[in-house]
Amino acid sequence: MKAVILAGGLGTRISEETSVRPKPMVEVGGKPILWHILKIYSYYGINDFIICLGYKGYLIKEYFANYFLHMSDVTFDMKNNRMEVLQNNSEPWKVTLVDTGEQSMTGGRLKKVKKFIGDETFCFTYGDGLSNVNISDLIHFHKKQATLATLTAVQPPGRFGALDFNENKITSFQEKPKGDGAWINGGYFVLEPEVLDLIPNDMTVWEQDPLEKLSSSGQLSAYRHNGFWQPMDTLRDKIKLEELWSSNQAPWKLW
Repeated sequence: MKAVILAGGLGTRISEETSVRPKPMVEVGGKPILWHILKIYSYYGINDFIICLGYKGYLIKEYFANYFLHMSDVTFDMKNNRMEVLQNNSEPWKVTLVDTGEQSMTGGRLKKVKKFIGDETFCFTYGDGLSNVNISDLIHFHKKQATLATLTAVQPPGRFGALDFNENKITSFQEKPKGDGAWINGGYFVLEPEVLDLIPNDMTVWEQDPLEKLSSSGQLSAYRHNGFWQPMDTLRDKIKLEELWSSNQAPWKLW
């Protein structure tokens, strides 16, 4: 099975980092967040990736062009113009990098990689969200539902503390509650190729008309994930992910 990953947006809310690199290349623990996402899928046996490039996409191309070299021990024989790989520690990944345009919307990017997807069920997610969602269970759930699309529904963590009052006395204090209980789109989709027919052009936003049509026709299922999920929208989010990684408490590190 293939996994399609969106990696072309501007990432304006974390401009401290994205002024010089695309958002999926912002590092957590010395590795791009994109690398972490590929490692999650790879843990579940998915190693064939299609990455939708846009803003500063050449940096992602350069990263993967040099990945094999960076992950291996090598000898450079300058005299004889040879390079010998002594030990290969790289991943078993096949990575297809497709320029989907700087101005394309999320749906438009997905439509532009149609020829690389083929006619089989595929995974699809954003290049800035980490989770410990069980991809195997998600795929099994999708097949059991027999709908065209399944999204992973999550409950976002609360950002601020919550207080309950009785007149002037606080009766309950929670530093960071789970949130308001609402479920939101956490990415990590499983899709049938027919969903691409719902995307008319480059400016189609996947989260609007296509998902609304799938929902209204009963073709959109929700896989409820109660575990860890964290997007990297802001510098604050990046710092939180860094802290989890450096303290060996990163829930998404399944490998």
